[in-house]
Amino acid sequence: MNFKKATISDLAEMKELFVQTIRSVCKNDYNPAQIEAWTSGAKITQRWSDVVEKQFVLLAIIQDKIAGFGTLKDNNYIDFFFIHKDFQRQGIANKIFTELELEAKKHNSKIITSDVSITAKPFFEKKGFVVKIEQKNRIKGVEIINYKMEKEIKY
Repeated sequence: MNFKKATISDLAEMKELFVQTIRSVCKNDYNPAQIEAWTSGAKITQRWSDVVEKQFVLLAIIQDKIAGFGTLKDNNYIDFFFIHKDFQRQGIANKIFTELELEAKKHNSKIITSDVSITAKPFFEKKGFVVKIEQKNRIKGVEIINYKMEKEIKY
C-alpha cells in the first residue's frame, strides 16, 4: 500500500468509492432512503472539487486502485473517511487515520473532530474519540443520524 495526495483527476474514483462503500458497508445501519439521500452528495461536483483543492486529502493506493481515503479540513476536522468495500478490515483505516492525525499535529491542533456515521462510530471510539452529540441531519427530506465526535490530540 502506498499513500498519495489526491488530485482533481482522482475525483471520479473517489466519488465511486464513496457511493459503493456507503451502499455496501452502511446498509445494516441505514435504510435504502437514507443511503440514497447520503450518496446523492456524490453529485455535488463543486463540493468535491473544493475538497481536493482546499483540504489535505490522502489516498491509500493498492494495485493502482484507491483502497481508501481520508480528508482533513482546517487541520483538525476529518471531513471524509472511507475504505473501499473490497478492502475492509485490512488495517487501511488505521494507517490513514494515523497520517491524518500526524498532519493535524504538524499544525499544532489540540483536538481533532468529525461527524461520524453509525457504521464508523466504533472505529472512531477505538481511536479515542468521544461522542459530543447525536445529530439528526436532513438530506433531501430524509433524516440521517450521525455523531459529532472529537479526540484530544496528545503530544
